[in-house]
Amino acid sequence: MALTARIRTRDGWAVSHAVVTVTDMTGTQVLRAEADGDGAVRETTTLTPGAYTVIVTAVGYAPAASSAIITAGGRAELGTVTLARQGGVDLPPPGPWSIDPAHSSVSAVAQHLGISSVHGRFTEFTGRIEIAPDDVAKSRVEAVIRAASVDTGNGMRDNHLRSPDFLDIERYPEITYRSAGLTAAGPDRWTVHGELGMHGVVRPVDLVLSYLGTGADPWGGTRAAFRATTELRREDFAMNYNQVLQAGIAAIGTTLKVELDIQAVQGESLPQGA
Repeated sequence: MALTARIRTRDGWAVSHAVVTVTDMTGTQVLRAEADGDGAVRETTTLTPGAYTVIVTAVGYAPAASSAIITAGGRAELGTVTLARQGGVDLPPPGPWSIDPAHSSVSAVAQHLGISSVHGRFTEFTGRIEIAPDDVAKSRVEAVIRAASVDTGNGMRDNHLRSPDFLDIERYPEITYRSAGLTAAGPDRWTVHGELGMHGVVRPVDLVLSYLGTGADPWGGTRAAFRATTELRREDFAMNYNQVLQAGIAAIGTTLKVELDIQAVQGESLPQGA
């Protein structure tokens, strides 16, 4: 038999501590295997061809069960098994949460020359989340990004992005986001409705939000993890600069794909040492 599987979170991360248990039709356990550091299971124990139940478990995640058929050739390929965080359908406990910039990232990707991508990030930002106690749809988030902290790994390009052609940091030193509510978009997905202020323009911007779970940290605090994405058009924020090459291809794409990986600590402020 060759039982193979890949154990992943909803975001595609490997679950290296997952355990796969196989039972026969009588409920008797016939196999137990642990995932490796890449979340992969490769088991070569011989089993009789037939129908089995496969249960995947991991601490902090809801169990996932499925049926598997062991073929006459002795193979069972489960493919990718996705585990959801326990409690992932809810939001974190009500109250204030402070975004931890040391363990969070604000990044964006733009197309370059029509053939590749330029990746950038902002390194200085603060934010606060308020989870409403009675109606989660009334929860709020506010964030402030220092525009001058843009970093694409190229000093000349970063200086251009800080110039009046783009962010114009002398006139508009801050990028702000303030939410106006959220709506459920799936089992652990939400749409955050808010307004983004950038380059002197304020426009409605929705974020597609995933809640990844809550847990204790080494500093005595409680943390919640989120991932949010959106797409922005530069022209919506009066950033119309571009250089068109002879082939008619714009040097810099007009659309930005934005991705936020956020850790927030419960409370009004971050603990020392975090």
